[in-house]
Order: sequence, then structure tokens, then C-alpha cells
Amino acid sequence: MALAINESNFNEIVTKSDKLVILDFWAEWCGPCRAISPVIEELAKEYEGKAIIGKVDVDSNVAISEKYGIRNIPTVIFIKNGEIADKTVGAVSKSTLVSKIEALL
Repeated sequence: MALAINESNFNEIVTKSDKLVILDFWAEWCGPCRAISPVIEELAKEYEGKAIIGKVDVDSNVAISEKYGIRNIPTVIFIKNGEIADKTVGAVSKSTLVSKIEALL
């Protein structure tokens, strides 16, 4: 299951991680966000132990959204060694996300 990332657990889970971190920026009211949500959950199961996959509710976590300059949702960012290594904007296919994850692992 994808982790719920918020401002209180962000540093512990994301900043201190030595694994690839994938963050899905979403909102409850966003149709495309709901469309890719099952894909994010599948990836969380498939890459358990290899990568950290989390979801960031942009309405509840404004500071995190601002830190990464999130203007459109859904946005999925890929963080490796504390830096943004890749990013997708919009509802993309599972194969697109998998290819980006595999390239960064």
C-alpha cells in the first residue's frame, strides 16, 4: 500500500531514504488522480522493499507541494539521492511509470 506522506512524516520517510522515492501528488476532487490511484497502489505492492511509494494530498500538505513546485495534478515525482530524478504530469499509463522506475533503480 502506498504510504500517506504528510508534513509530519516527510523528512523521516522521504529525506532520509536511501531508496528511490516515488511521490504521487493528488487531491480527492481530482478525477485524473483517482484514475491513476489504483496504478500507484499496484506499484507500491510490486516494488515493496525496492522503492518507497507515497501519496501526497496537495490540499493538506501545501508546504510539500510548494517545495516541489507542484502546479498540476496528478504529478508523480521520482526522488533519488534527495534530488528529483524524473517527473510525470497528468494521468499516465502504468507502463510509463514502470519504465521510469526501472531506469532509476
